[in-house]
Amino acid sequence: MSTAAGPPDLPAPRTPGRYHVAVVCLGNICRSPIAGVVLRDRVAGAGLADVVTVTSGGTGGWHVGGEMDARAAATLDAAGYDADDVAGHRARQYDAGWAAEADLVLAMDAGNLAEVRRRAEAAGTAEPGRLRLFRDLDDVDPGADVPDPYYGGDDGFEEVLGMVERTADRLVAALPDALDGDRSGGRA
Repeated sequence: MSTAAGPPDLPAPRTPGRYHVAVVCLGNICRSPIAGVVLRDRVAGAGLADVVTVTSGGTGGWHVGGEMDARAAATLDAAGYDADDVAGHRARQYDAGWAAEADLVLAMDAGNLAEVRRRAEAAGTAEPGRLRLFRDLDDVDPGADVPDPYYGGDDGFEEVLGMVERTADRLVAALPDALDGDRSGGRA
């Protein structure tokens, strides 16, 4: 287990004073919606809700328009997250154009990151440092996947929530510097 010191480097915003984070998993019903809800909560708590946008999507399209997995929603509800944000989620499919619009696209696992990169490269929108693993920003196990809890029990959703909360805290702590333009654009 490695520990990263200080907040992570984030890419500079495309639009000064605004920041857009997109989180991506496979179906957009478990991991990325959990991350979206947690990030929006943390962004609001940091007083950045008026300048930071958080969206989520899935590389697969089979759940488009569907609600969040009931176990993911129950885990978020039990942890006290905004019930309207949880209930309002509708699955969306990741579009290669997001790589050109979002300041940071965070995939939940290596397979989805490879797909996000493939689509961005095909569209000519891939930029170094803007497409990363969500847990690249984690201080406990940087670069690890957020495991897919879909085929497991409730404890898998709780484990994902813990990883997401910890990583979201580091991400949100780094946003003020990124918004101020103190970051050079991150790593490749």
